[in-house]
Amino acid sequence: MTQVDTAETGQRGPAADDEGTRPAGGSRPGRWKRGPVLTTCALLLGLLLLLHGQLPEWAGLGSLVETFLPWFGLFVPVLLAGALWRRSASAVVALLLPVTVWLTLFGGLLGDKSHQGGDLTVVSHNVNADNRDPAGTARDLAASGADVLALEELTDRSTGTYETELAKAYPHHTVQGTVGLWSKLPLSDTRPVDVLWDTAGPSAGKPRPEDVPVEPTRALRTTVATEKGPLAVYVVHLGSVRVMPRGGFWTDTRDVGATKLAGAVAADRSARVLVLGDFNGSMDDRAFDGLTSQLRSAQDVAGDGFGFSWPAEFPVVRIDQILVRGVEPKSAWLLPATGSDHRPVAAGISW
Repeated sequence: MTQVDTAETGQRGPAADDEGTRPAGGSRPGRWKRGPVLTTCALLLGLLLLLHGQLPEWAGLGSLVETFLPWFGLFVPVLLAGALWRRSASAVVALLLPVTVWLTLFGGLLGDKSHQGGDLTVVSHNVNADNRDPAGTARDLAASGADVLALEELTDRSTGTYETELAKAYPHHTVQGTVGLWSKLPLSDTRPVDVLWDTAGPSAGKPRPEDVPVEPTRALRTTVATEKGPLAVYVVHLGSVRVMPRGGFWTDTRDVGATKLAGAVAADRSARVLVLGDFNGSMDDRAFDGLTSQLRSAQDVAGDGFGFSWPAEFPVVRIDQILVRGVEPKSAWLLPATGSDHRPVAAGISW
């Protein structure tokens, strides 16, 4: 055994290793063999991001993961800190997988893609049925200068307030059930759109749960007459999601509505289409594949950042959407919070 002098005693003792903490005879694992748990976690994180679409929908697992998918990137710095602390080369290299996949999925959202101009400004806002100041919310929205204003979660009590407060700025409007559209431009061909649970069609074989009530109309379709031609506009508030004590993350009413809405948009022969509203889900969720295959998100194309809109106090997910077909988003942004639990979303579009 190698010996070294001991200053105080003159005795010779075992030498410390290169880190000064372990005798040379007690060898440490090499840098490529350290941190096997961290390496495994990094690889699993990368596979989760890469193959999230293959997750089973058992108890809504797939939808739940996809709703918060961007936030899984926060595990990367945590794992990196652990890898550096353990001096694990294998864990650092393994982290290249989740970093690459995350940047591929979401890196395009990090920069500002907005441009000046736009022929029309549109705003969508879930005003919240429990909003204590609908008049103030209406004034805030009118101050945005939007040409077209879509509102969701209207109630019998609040609708009159919005009609009164918005009448001057928006001479044209329509309300169907709990959704409405206010416009500076004329409207025509207005009709409700069925996105509700039923016992036929997309929801066949899925009986309505006892605690899911029969609801009023939650979507409409109208035509806005612009100087450059007609624009078909859908306003929608898809069914809520909820955590069920025995059923997990329950999304059935929302998913049925998404399927029906995708069918309505596919059948619409209009050259230019906007779909505005509260979708109660992120566009990363597989439930919206039928919509994202036909429409583009204004935030993804022309926004700055992720555009998280809910909850208003600390937004963590974008469930309020502006989707387009046949027009070009020039910019997309969030408006300041109102009396609602959602943030309003806005976009400038161009022909």
